[in-house]
Amino acid sequence: MATLSIPPVLTTPRDDAMHLYKAFKGFGCDKAAVINILAHRDATQRALIQQEYRTMYSEDLTKRLVKELSGKLEKAILLWMYDPAGRDAILVRQALSADSIDLRAATEVICSRTPSQIVHLKQLYHSMNGIYLEHDIALHASDDHKKLLLAYVTTMRYEGPEVDRASVDHDAKALYKAGEKKLGTDEKTFIRIFSERSRAHLAAVSSAYHSMYSRKLKKAVKSETSGLFEFALLTILQCAENPATYFAKELHKAMKGLGTNDTTLIRIVATRTEIDMQYIKAEYQKKHKKSLNDAVHSETSGDYRTFLLSLLGPAH
Repeated sequence: MATLSIPPVLTTPRDDAMHLYKAFKGFGCDKAAVINILAHRDATQRALIQQEYRTMYSEDLTKRLVKELSGKLEKAILLWMYDPAGRDAILVRQALSADSIDLRAATEVICSRTPSQIVHLKQLYHSMNGIYLEHDIALHASDDHKKLLLAYVTTMRYEGPEVDRASVDHDAKALYKAGEKKLGTDEKTFIRIFSERSRAHLAAVSSAYHSMYSRKLKKAVKSETSGLFEFALLTILQCAENPATYFAKELHKAMKGLGTNDTTLIRIVATRTEIDMQYIKAEYQKKHKKSLNDAVHSETSGDYRTFLLSLLGPAH
């Protein structure tokens, strides 16, 4: 996976902590300085800056950021301060909190993560909240959507590239029988295959389904299911085939039409910058004949725009 293309950092975490402290001092916060430092540091460097800041100033850096920043910029920078697994735990917890339920956001995060990322997410979710992720899913999700999410976070899937041809064909036939071939839908079969199979296997099933029935598996999911259950299945399937295409599409949805869904924009940019943002940018350009940087530039403004564009990196 492509990681964050950050230029080599010539300052130490201690220098960065001092510069941040200076940016906070006096009347008003020097937001440009804060962005310039934090947007160009990877997860390890950000953790070290936070340690140094606490040691030097006996103050928690994130609490200081809350005091100094506001609005969308605050939301984006605070999310960025975490490491990837911690960030996922925070996002899912927020999305599954009674006062701000956002099952679509929780589904996007959970169903787009690899099995090892989910293991980390579950560990941190429990240590940060004193409650198991499965408990919150069971509490807030319902019906087939709930069954799929619970199966997806409790099943250990294989992460390698090898697939068994016979088993792939068997699954493609089973999905056809469970959906397009019959009246009604056998959701259990969709849940079992989508939650138990590896990404490589599911991508192969999708391709086998197409050659056997001249229909896309994605189309079958859309016609056989609906709502959040459909969204979860499509997220799993599209991330098995190409996560970058999936996230390019979600970013486009967040920015098209009147107004921008900033919550989604912030979530995807902050969570994918250190994973596969270069691929997402390439897919976005290919599909929309416009760079992701240009799209973000036209949908945002001020320091918030500067921060997101700094995370995205150069436009080429």
